[in-house]
Amino acid sequence: MNREESIIFAAKYLEDILSFFGVNLAIKSTYEDDVIELSVPSTELNASLIGKNADTLRSLQHLVAAALQNKEAEMTRVNVDIANYKQQRARRIAEKAEGWIKRVRETGEPYTVGLNAADRRIVHKTAQDYSDIETHSDGEGRERKITIAKKPDTDEK
Repeated sequence: MNREESIIFAAKYLEDILSFFGVNLAIKSTYEDDVIELSVPSTELNASLIGKNADTLRSLQHLVAAALQNKEAEMTRVNVDIANYKQQRARRIAEKAEGWIKRVRETGEPYTVGLNAADRRIVHKTAQDYSDIETHSDGEGRERKITIAKKPDTDEK
């Protein structure tokens, strides 16, 4: 299954899954950096489809990725977003990261916080805008944490 077929299959597969919830929607599909981006418009079932701590959303994403792998698709990485939930969450995490970075710059003390992989990526990316700040992740699985710290001997941005 080539790239274009992978994208079409992923969108159709997610549409089929959502139809079991009684939701018949057209899924917007794109790709970026070898990741299939599937966007589900807002419905009255947003809370159910996203789930507590976005567990249902991640499960839907996993199902689509597994189906692509089973079809030996060229593209198997998938990002599902429902009603722009992930986009809004990314904005909130980036804002928090800015605050954490400000705190580290003011105190000089590293700041460590436990976040999931997607949120850690957002913090790493946000920190790249600061020449005097570095980030690194430590730990395994759900215990993995990110640390924000000042780089040794650097001037502020």
